[in-house]
Amino acid sequence: MLRDEKSLGAVDLEDGSGGGGGKKTSRWPGFVHFVFILSVVTCALFYAPRFLAPSFTSGAGIDFLPPSLSRAAGAQGQGDHGGVSNVVKEDALVLDNEVGSPCASMPSHGICCDRTDFNTDVCFMAGDVRTDAASLSLLLLPPSHAAPNATAVSEERVRPYTRKWERHLMAGIHEVRLRAATPDESASDQHRCDVVHDAPVLVMTAGGYTGNLFHAFNDAFLPAWLTVQHLRRRVVLAVLAYNPWWAGTFGDLVSRLSDHPVVDLLHDKRTHCFPGAIVGTRFHGILAVHPPRTRDNRTLADFHSFLAEAYTDDAVVKTPATNTASRRPRLGIVSRKGTRVIENEAAVAQLASSVGFDVSILETANGAPLSSEFAAISALDVLAGVHGADLTKLLFLRPGRAALLQVAPLGVPPIARGCYAAACGMMEVHYEQYDVVASESSLRRRYAADDVVLADPEKAKQKGGWEITARVYLGGQNVSLDLERFGDTLRKLHSRALRLPVAA
Repeated sequence: MLRDEKSLGAVDLEDGSGGGGGKKTSRWPGFVHFVFILSVVTCALFYAPRFLAPSFTSGAGIDFLPPSLSRAAGAQGQGDHGGVSNVVKEDALVLDNEVGSPCASMPSHGICCDRTDFNTDVCFMAGDVRTDAASLSLLLLPPSHAAPNATAVSEERVRPYTRKWERHLMAGIHEVRLRAATPDESASDQHRCDVVHDAPVLVMTAGGYTGNLFHAFNDAFLPAWLTVQHLRRRVVLAVLAYNPWWAGTFGDLVSRLSDHPVVDLLHDKRTHCFPGAIVGTRFHGILAVHPPRTRDNRTLADFHSFLAEAYTDDAVVKTPATNTASRRPRLGIVSRKGTRVIENEAAVAQLASSVGFDVSILETANGAPLSSEFAAISALDVLAGVHGADLTKLLFLRPGRAALLQVAPLGVPPIARGCYAAACGMMEVHYEQYDVVASESSLRRRYAADDVVLADPEKAKQKGGWEITARVYLGGQNVSLDLERFGDTLRKLHSRALRLPVAA
């Protein structure tokens, strides 16, 4: 079970006993004893409900009382940009942080879905929300003062993943039902709470393509952060397709998104109760955050800060100060295995060193935790590598200082640029792309020089479609870089790094 230990808090108990002996000096021992007993009883009566609150425990038959989060959330003070946190509005929990959303001003009780985005559907429930494991549903019970059938929307269905246009994939994502309780259900004890939470729930999935690093960030964690960061960790994650690998690999991120244990929605058969729910996540584009779309004007650099907080002790990653004239900028080369390998990697590393870089080889799939990957990459001035999922780690680079050098194999330049160029701009990371030519591609050993695959990759892709792109250009190609031509790019980036002020 994942949790942030700091979120559990601690109670410091002092019994007031001293270390000395001797006789009692009080003139009224009976009266003092009475006052002491009265104080203990009073404290017990006042604090017991807080210590015994069932937020993290089970107990059949617990009645659900939707907690008011307005005072607690408002007391959090100023947000990261100096403004007062906008978690609550007129005693109602603000679930939707998206500007212009049809659900941004939903009432304190109801169901609302925003299906306007091409990539994702996001649904919201405000009020007394309870899980029904048997039907994979979230059930909305009416307020005690509500008239029968007070909820306008009776049922919505959503698959919480950010590629709704990809029908074959989405068919494998679990569908969650959001429905209003019938009068009979509201009157019965069928959905009495086993676990009561004082924070809303976000339903997301660990399925889809999230076993791939690019998709784990692009499809899952960046969208999840976009959706709930305004709640300041006062949210419970309920995860579909929850598995030990996902929990272990991304535990730091999960703990930074939420102060609460994860709910395994498919296997936890208890009834969990929440003061609201979000099913699905927002999506702004490939590794994208568009500040005008969020109420608090978040940026992709803010997501980098979130990662820094998750993976390091200090939110600001510091680099040792050195003399500008003598320092050697740091360059890391992503060393791939299998395909899209730099065949003359040792020579490229030696070239970079001769240009003036301190060079490190970053092995992929090495089993290292992402926290150590963050530490290594956040210290770099330049991250270089052939197009692939590992370049998603550009999110680990220091905004405003570092650079990404993406090597695009033959036939891949448009795809490469589309994946990472815009993200670098949003991160204030300098972007450089080195496009491989036919003489640098391993495909020259398989095809004649005048074959369309080598001579005109764009024409070959138009004729062969995605199949030839995936099989030949992405899955069947390595590169051997022209050291003279590649050296020009390295010298350009080296000069840029030296012009930057030395990091503190």
